[in-house]
Amino acid sequence: MRNISFFFMFCFCALFAHAQVGNFPFRNADLPLEVRVKDLISRLTLEEKVQLMQHHSPAISRLGIPAYDWWNEALHGVARTSEKVTVFPQAIGMAATFDTDAIHKMGDITSTEGRALFNEDLKSGKTGTRYRGLTYWTPNINIFRDPRWGRGQETYGEDPYLTAKMGAAIVRGLEGDDPHYLKSVACAKHYAVHSGPEYNRHSFDARPSVFDLWDTYLPAFRELVTKAKVHGVMCAYNRLNGQPCCGNDPLLADILRNQWHFDGYVTSDCWALKDFAEFHKTHPEHTIAMSDALLAGTDLECGNLYHLLAEGVKKGLHSERDINVSLSRLFTILFKIGMFDPAERVPYSSIGREVLECEAHKQHAECMAKESIVLLENKNHLLPLDASKIKSIALIGPNADNGQTQLANYFGTPSEIVTPYMSLKRRLGNKIKIDYLPGVGIVDKLKNAPSFAQVLVKPCSRMSLFL
Repeated sequence: MRNISFFFMFCFCALFAHAQVGNFPFRNADLPLEVRVKDLISRLTLEEKVQLMQHHSPAISRLGIPAYDWWNEALHGVARTSEKVTVFPQAIGMAATFDTDAIHKMGDITSTEGRALFNEDLKSGKTGTRYRGLTYWTPNINIFRDPRWGRGQETYGEDPYLTAKMGAAIVRGLEGDDPHYLKSVACAKHYAVHSGPEYNRHSFDARPSVFDLWDTYLPAFRELVTKAKVHGVMCAYNRLNGQPCCGNDPLLADILRNQWHFDGYVTSDCWALKDFAEFHKTHPEHTIAMSDALLAGTDLECGNLYHLLAEGVKKGLHSERDINVSLSRLFTILFKIGMFDPAERVPYSSIGREVLECEAHKQHAECMAKESIVLLENKNHLLPLDASKIKSIALIGPNADNGQTQLANYFGTPSEIVTPYMSLKRRLGNKIKIDYLPGVGIVDKLKNAPSFAQVLVKPCSRMSLFL
């Protein structure tokens, strides 16, 4: 009898607590957004606040706040999910299309598929899984000027104008055009002057001229912030003129907030804030470093040190009010993706998994792949291939039949990967002889590779492609 009474008492308390959570002003979708955000922040403890400023923010069950992981990628389609999704050409390939309408549509398709996954998670209460949220750390709008940089393929190339236009188009596609809700959240990265050698990115001090800073490295960021109205910016690992980018007052406070009037959220690159003390050596220890990052304007840490902000308040390095400023920016984003509102109020909540890899999406991916090909010369009018004139084709190189390389990086996984070799075999295999020679591994030193003379026989009837 005592056990039954306890059970009913537990159920009553749980229902009462749920009813209380539902009655909090921040749950009222009819109130102004600023009022809702302020109410929610007022109910948090200091320790809860600093936990919610890290990329893997925990659930606060007493307030009905679900867990959420801010880290997700969508460079050329929804990335790093276990689901099969539509995959587009790598960013540098899409840039070669010079087609802003196509990349806008690509962003819209990506956010549609991402919404389908997020809607499922929100309904099942599993919003804390990494790579399933709607805050995409895309696009990468750094300028590809140094060939030693290992991530140039993620960018739209070396031209600031093209980068700005392509970046703005994908931002608009990802974020949608609803006046109240964001379809997903884009993030311009890596701010700024982050395109040097990859090996020392955690300690490098970029010192461009004032002209080069404003003429080369900042125009794309300015376009995305002031015109495309991007809602996220990621600060870079490196220093700029002596200050770490994620604690850089001129970069974050003056240019981004004061001059460009950015009102979105700033996230650090992953574990960039620990570089302040460990690699840049600009700070004696982590607590002081976290305080400087906060005061400069870094709202979210991708990492595990922002819990030290609570200690910083106790030491007088910053105030709890400073924390509230950043937290209000973060909650504004979560409210705008509809995390605290009834599904019927959010225009994108009905998107289901039937959109994943649907035929229209795959057709657009194929279209962009075709548009990304730049033909410099069609010698002797060799293309399109004519089976009556060509007897054999030699594909030479490790990339001709390597599906993994074809996916590039920050990729999702499609149901099918078609390599150049597979494509030629399907289309011409019963008409033209197709030979494939890997030659050498992608990262192997050249050893015992066949000479070109061995494969370039009868040039009038044999075509050789090096991939």
